[in-house]
Amino acid sequence: MPLRQTADELIPDLARWQRRLLTGGVIGALVSTLDLFFEPTQFFQSYLMAYMLCLGVTLGCLALGMVHQLSGGAWGVVARRPIGAAARVLPVMTLLFLPIVFGMRHLYPWTHADLVARDEVLQAKQLYLNIPFFLIRAAVYFIAWNAVSFFLNAWSLEQDRTDDPQIARRMQRLSAGGLVAYGLTITFASFDWLMSLEPHWFSTIYGVLIIGGQGLTGLAFLIIVLVWLGRRPPLDRIIVPAHFHDLGNLLLAFVMLWAYFSFSQYLITWAGNLPEEIAWYLHRQHTSWRIVGAGLVLFHFAVPFALLLSRTVKREPQMIVKVAIGIMIVRLVDLFWLIAPEFHREGVWISWLDILLPTSLFAIWLGCFVWQLRGRAILPLHDPEFDEALGRIIERAGERPRPAH
Repeated sequence: MPLRQTADELIPDLARWQRRLLTGGVIGALVSTLDLFFEPTQFFQSYLMAYMLCLGVTLGCLALGMVHQLSGGAWGVVARRPIGAAARVLPVMTLLFLPIVFGMRHLYPWTHADLVARDEVLQAKQLYLNIPFFLIRAAVYFIAWNAVSFFLNAWSLEQDRTDDPQIARRMQRLSAGGLVAYGLTITFASFDWLMSLEPHWFSTIYGVLIIGGQGLTGLAFLIIVLVWLGRRPPLDRIIVPAHFHDLGNLLLAFVMLWAYFSFSQYLITWAGNLPEEIAWYLHRQHTSWRIVGAGLVLFHFAVPFALLLSRTVKREPQMIVKVAIGIMIVRLVDLFWLIAPEFHREGVWISWLDILLPTSLFAIWLGCFVWQLRGRAILPLHDPEFDEALGRIIERAGERPRPAH
């Protein structure tokens, strides 16, 4: 039966795409390292931005997979294979964190002992912000993420082989604890890797803002992948507009969630009006960085919000994929807004590395994603919701795909 075949058997082009992506990504990354000898700070700043984009797709997909294990829904059944493939790139992301470790002194002011000695605020935070503890926490984060991903994917593979109904319950229990672990670890990781770029500043909602952004990134990526797969057999006979309608509703929810968290952080800071809190916004509002901020309000919230209110946009693959691609682009701009102003306070500065490194790293990530996607059946036929969810959404949509077998 076609649906029992692996993605590699059904879509032979995947192997060629994998080679092209990995080759192009590695070449781009090697070219970018040339600037490491001339502008190391700029290199590591751009690398951090690129890394957080790729990590956001990985962890966003992993979190969405755990949400689906607990809540169910037809959207998760058709997206389960891309979700698993994205989560299995986590070992690669663990290795790709090493450049950030090597470039810590170019990124984080609190790594300089002479600066800490002259700064009372940094001295007060030294118990938390120190290099050994930073590395220990990073190790804990990656161990937790890789462990959850490993067991969920291993059990999913076992479910494909055995059709054991107990496996689904086991995955649900792990997902419940895994979501709690994800929320805690990514919150502290965002404090460590992003917020501590400006160690005098703090925001208690910052971690939740990053979580919302990662969920949005992962969902936009899944929509792009499903539109691409949905043009090819046998998924062209399985994925119907109603699936994209559900995914579009989720995308709209995450757009509003990100906007709510972003505005809440700004509102709380404005209401408090404390020097240590408003400093983060001052050089973003009183320089040319305010143009980037206005662009985020417009293209990260207002435009996708207006488009996703339309039922037609959400049900038409050719339209919703354009919205998803736009969201992926503005997610990178948002990370640029979070990171770059700490290094260029006088105004917007865009380096060629801000374009090449994200493109190269994401190409490597995509190549690894395709590699992981190739080895498993295109759909989880033994998912307990497979027959019911597929039949329910087809009946609700009034659409009859061609027979899959």
